[in-house]
Amino acid sequence: MNAIGTVESEAGADNARRGKMTGERILIIEDEKSLIDVLTYNLTNEGYEVLSASDGMDGLHQARAHNPKLIILDLMLPVIDGLEVCRQLRGDSRTKDIPVMMLTAKGEEVDEIIGFRMGADDYVTKPFKLKPLIQRIKALLRRTKTLEPNTEVVSMHGIEVDRLNHRAAAGEQQLDLTPTEFNLLWTLVRKPGRPFKRTDLMDACRGEDALSLERTIDVHIRSLRQKLGPHADLVETVRGVGYRFRDSGR
Repeated sequence: MNAIGTVESEAGADNARRGKMTGERILIIEDEKSLIDVLTYNLTNEGYEVLSASDGMDGLHQARAHNPKLIILDLMLPVIDGLEVCRQLRGDSRTKDIPVMMLTAKGEEVDEIIGFRMGADDYVTKPFKLKPLIQRIKALLRRTKTLEPNTEVVSMHGIEVDRLNHRAAAGEQQLDLTPTEFNLLWTLVRKPGRPFKRTDLMDACRGEDALSLERTIDVHIRSLRQKLGPHADLVETVRGVGYRFRDSGR
């Protein structure tokens, strides 16, 4: 089966956008050439600079050499598989903050959980429709743009989040958070006691037009709690609503 369920070239709109580059570079690490070609064509027409690699080793090399704004990463890759590529990306200071969208034929929930725990920021299963994928890419890029300079640091119950320097700590322990986990923690801790719906948290992390299942937020929250360790219970579940950060009166 073709990895793309519905392929739309959007030729008319694309022609109007040709030559109008965003300056944002996307790296596709995928061993299916036809999928690389389709994604490269459509992303280029959206104004992105697109690089590609057909195996995990080459993908790691290109990520370190070219510093893309986003990596689209297949799970089943030759030489080095996608999970190991993601692990190495997150362990390298040069690539640890690059958002990663996993693109894979594996659709079981356990695979999503493993992918997010390895540091993926989004997870898309094949076959997929092209237009929703492009919107998810745009939303992921939008939320990871460099934050405007500010001096805002929020501290509550031993958790400190420094938005300017993109750092978070629980007590004396620095937290190694993915961009999505950082944005979730920032959103929750700056308004302690306020219940956030899952859709609110998706908007805060991915933009208002994000297309994502609500359980995706649950997986990110689960991973965030694990990293918070003894502070995990500060992120409270609000039954029937979503999540909140414990306020000072609790």
